[in-house]
Amino acid sequence: MTVQVLIPTPLQKITKNQAEVPASGTSIKEVLADMESNYPGLRQRLYDENGQLRRFVNIYVNEEDIRFLNGEQTTVKDGDKVSIVPAIAGGSR
Repeated sequence: MTVQVLIPTPLQKITKNQAEVPASGTSIKEVLADMESNYPGLRQRLYDENGQLRRFVNIYVNEEDIRFLNGEQTTVKDGDKVSIVPAIAGGSR
């Protein structure tokens, strides 16, 4: 299965300045593993030292947060859009 992965600006250096890249897999976990094989260094930005997705990394499949689906086991099919969205925090009072 081939999906399109939307890459946030802070990670585009790893994807050779591409904002959208194709990736293969039948689950989010497989898609992210495929991306690491094509873009080394991506995994360390998305996963913590325990192999868990970092809390501030949000991943969506067709605008659905995988946290409310099946996490990394969420299935994907040809043509799906996967978005990697870093959480934004902060502000002023």
